[in-house]
Amino acid sequence: MRSILLIASILFMATAATATGSALSIQRSVFVETTQADGIALEPANTLSRGDRVVLVMQWDGGKPARPFTLASRVPETLSYQRSGDDRVEVSVDGGRRWGQLGELRQGQRAAQPDEVTNLRWRIGTNDSSGMRSFSAIVR
Repeated sequence: MRSILLIASILFMATAATATGSALSIQRSVFVETTQADGIALEPANTLSRGDRVVLVMQWDGGKPARPFTLASRVPETLSYQRSGDDRVEVSVDGGRRWGQLGELRQGQRAAQPDEVTNLRWRIGTNDSSGMRSFSAIVR
């Protein structure tokens, strides 16, 4: 039951706002990495277990956006952030109070680590036609 609740909480964590504050339609999916004979495959996550590697994908309405917007996602406490599919991601390690690249943020006197990331955001421009962003994590 815990695994199903975890997937449900992951699916409802992304938000987006346009310059006018109106919401976009965002589809969220969670995939789990599985080892196949010919490499690694992604399969839709039905259940998750500690140590599973997952990929979270957020897709918005197709085509280039009419206006720039910010796509933001909280990283559930049950996941340990690993990396984003886009190097332009901004991260926070303090619940969204301060933002920057992971290598720039500090936790006290030391550099922040990937597993301390609490939030992610991507600034989506009008020339972005990909329609999606993703990040990978490990189930704690």
